[in-house]
Amino acid sequence: MTTRLERREHRAAWLFLFPMAAAMLLVALWPLGRTFFFSFTDAYLDDPTTYGFVGFENFLEVARDPSFWLAVRNTLVFTVLSVSLETLLGLGIALLINEAIPGRGLVRAAILVPWAIPVVVSTKIWDWMLNDQFGIVNKAIVGLGLAEHGIAWTSGSWLIMGVTIFIDIWMTTPFMVLLILAGLQLLPGEIFEAAEVDGIPAWKRFWSITLPLLRPAIGVAVLFRVLDALRMFDLAYVLSASNENIMTMSIYARNRLISFQELGIGSAASTSVFLIVALVAILIIGALRLDRAAGEV
Repeated sequence: MTTRLERREHRAAWLFLFPMAAAMLLVALWPLGRTFFFSFTDAYLDDPTTYGFVGFENFLEVARDPSFWLAVRNTLVFTVLSVSLETLLGLGIALLINEAIPGRGLVRAAILVPWAIPVVVSTKIWDWMLNDQFGIVNKAIVGLGLAEHGIAWTSGSWLIMGVTIFIDIWMTTPFMVLLILAGLQLLPGEIFEAAEVDGIPAWKRFWSITLPLLRPAIGVAVLFRVLDALRMFDLAYVLSASNENIMTMSIYARNRLISFQELGIGSAASTSVFLIVALVAILIIGALRLDRAAGEV
């Protein structure tokens, strides 16, 4: 039975949460609800007040469009490769700067620089550096005799996806480092001291102690990065908005909504992206819960 003090604390908590909940309803649920509503209409962006209901026809139109499935494939390739490499690099760098090395504070500050630069700025910097005519990367390659002429990094059928993944890794690995490093610093040092005293090799300490204890932190970091990568828009759009080789689901939805003025179909595409990201989030969270439950048994 709750006491009067507990009830007052609950009411106070809800009062403090109310402004945030109201803001969330205003800036998140209302636009999402309107997008969901228009996805069942034949509305166009030039006159959104004139429309008729078409049921699931817009979703069927999106599902029949080969460009949508190309965008899904590009998004999945980008997500799997970038998040995997960022996790491995983030883990390695976090392990390194977690040690008592000279200049560790300076290294931690310096590693945040790529993450602190806005995505548009970082993308344009790399786009200029990789330019096949005047880019510093191609000038270095030609100057070293590795190629006779500059390489068109951002126009090739497969090179541009590699460039996109590389830029994302450069920008976002610091984010993974921060989350994994935070998890490392919460691990009990007594376990590692005891293992070292017992003569257990460093690689075995990492594999049998560090990695299992760090799995929850890595899982959370991967969850955040997967959800962010699945809705990636700005990097690919700034790098080459019209290139289908890096068209993501978000870019596809934007093109149907803005370029073609198809409010109904664009809303259906946006809703599909939301449902895909939500499904992936549910699957990853479920896997993390199962892993935690298995660890507690």
